[in-house]
Amino acid sequence: MTLEELTEALAEMGEKAFRGKQIFTWLHSRQAVSFDEMTDLSHSLRERLKETFQLIALEPVQVLISSIDGTRKYLFRLPDGNVIESVLMKYKHGNSVCVSSQAGCRMGCRFCASTLDGLARNLAPSEILEQVYGIMRESGEKISNVVIMGSGEPLDNYGNVIRFIRLLTDEKGYHLSQRNITLSTCGIVPGIYRLAQEGLPITLALSLHASEDEARRELMPIARKYTIREVLAACDAYFAATGRRISYEYSLVKDVNDSLDHARRLAALLRGRNCHVNLIPVNPIQERNFRSTDRAAAQNFKLTLENYGINATIRREMGRDIQGACGQLRRKYQSEETVD
Repeated sequence: MTLEELTEALAEMGEKAFRGKQIFTWLHSRQAVSFDEMTDLSHSLRERLKETFQLIALEPVQVLISSIDGTRKYLFRLPDGNVIESVLMKYKHGNSVCVSSQAGCRMGCRFCASTLDGLARNLAPSEILEQVYGIMRESGEKISNVVIMGSGEPLDNYGNVIRFIRLLTDEKGYHLSQRNITLSTCGIVPGIYRLAQEGLPITLALSLHASEDEARRELMPIARKYTIREVLAACDAYFAATGRRISYEYSLVKDVNDSLDHARRLAALLRGRNCHVNLIPVNPIQERNFRSTDRAAAQNFKLTLENYGINATIRREMGRDIQGACGQLRRKYQSEETVD
């Protein structure tokens, strides 16, 4: 609930308006996991809150810590028994949390483990928010950046994701800067246009992964509905509305889309746009036969883009030793549960 909704609900219970702000502070500034923690509320009010509202607090089923880079991968169980993944990544500039927006995914991208079992359901705003708060509680770390890049397609759960962003960035709550949030989409064109009108200066990251429609359709079923031209036009509209540079995600798959010809075609496609290309050596998953591009080839791809004036970086690989890619840990856990 927003602060306004919470205040109104408390008023309907016969409580004064300031009670809403007290509870909102407990939820978002102190990340309370129960109404009993709210000790500046009367016992009777706390009991009424228990009877009236549901307070979502996720408990981690598993926490894996990378011995390589300290990345922490979380498997959270939802109230209905579904499990979701979240990741804490530590950088010099601050701590980032990658959150899931759905349990599973129906987009079908061929290099992603999240989509192998399809979509279970959308996550509620509280369940997305609790991934951030739960990680802060467990790790003792403050979070300065949030990326909506975990399992699921954020624009396929549009309303709940937007509410999550507004709650997380509310100045009376945790108050994370909206500029420190990145939303990654596989390219749902109407959703991108809609997002451009929300007045949220978040970063938009588009999963592009190919420079030609035929190749993109092989990797991403969404490309059968929206062409690259249509997706880029939507991204251009987002940039025009927000002034925020677009990030284009490009997973490098060995012998599929990682040649220098691919790099030159990608540069021609993006030339003249205010953008950044994030090159991602694909994280291999057991169920697919895709292999990751080697470091030298990735570096040559990057240099080719830069020679054509395209800003590019190679994403630092995080948590590969702990099933770091989207959906890997969740799928492994579900498989073991089925066997048991």
